[in-house]
Amino acid sequence: MAGPTSMTSLQPAKRFDWSNLRLRVLSAAALAALAILVVWSDWRWPLLVAIAAATALLANEWSLMSAPRSPLKVAAAITGTVLAAVFVGFAGHYRIAWTLLPAATVVCALIARGSAERPEDAAFGAVYIGAPCLAVTWLRDAPQGQHWTLLLFAVTWGADIGAFAFGSTLRGPKLWPRISPNKTWSGFVGGLIIAVAASVAVAFWFHIRLSVGAAALMGLVGGLATMAGDLLESVLKRRFGVKDSGDLIPGHGGLLDRVDGLMFAVIAVAGARLIHLAGWSA
Repeated sequence: MAGPTSMTSLQPAKRFDWSNLRLRVLSAAALAALAILVVWSDWRWPLLVAIAAATALLANEWSLMSAPRSPLKVAAAITGTVLAAVFVGFAGHYRIAWTLLPAATVVCALIARGSAERPEDAAFGAVYIGAPCLAVTWLRDAPQGQHWTLLLFAVTWGADIGAFAFGSTLRGPKLWPRISPNKTWSGFVGGLIIAVAASVAVAFWFHIRLSVGAAALMGLVGGLATMAGDLLESVLKRRFGVKDSGDLIPGHGGLLDRVDGLMFAVIAVAGARLIHLAGWSA
């Protein structure tokens, strides 16, 4: 596994490959359709099945990056501990479920000893993957959960599409060239604009009990979280010395590459939803 110096030794990222744009769009559309179908279902079990499958895939990608000498053992540890917390939450015991995540990191760190150069990196995967999985389970179970989860998707996808469209069209100064050379300030601002518009549109369409200002704020917070998640994934890949987390999704790379922004956004939106349920009436 690449050591800490890999953050500075990686070659600069290549410019966007326009030749595979159609493949990227088709892959993203297929995943989006599947996600919407799972969330919109009146049954709860499709979401649990989807989360279980995603957890296993994400844990596999994480272990291949953080513990390449023994990835199967670390992936099994992350998958098992994360799903234990998700199942407890799915049963309605969310407070207990959240307390299980810190314990999961300890278990994964112990299992990763001798298998990873930095066991703490492998252990971080438990909370990095587990927190979003638990948050989206809770968000879907909360009142108006289907609509709020679709709002989350709209904000995240809006931020991604807006960042790509504005960034590739307007270009301009780089956002953080040392970490992610292809991201620009124009893309950052454009992504936030589309995220806010998407949040307001979904809130209005599904009659979510939010004022226009609150819906716009929700989009801004979710959009910022999406950008932060994307940048953190770039930092982590540089730390591990890899270009992509995997090659599962045609045109995109690994599943972590596709859902990095969503993993942060769901924490932000679920947190805002919790505040809203507690009495925020903006």
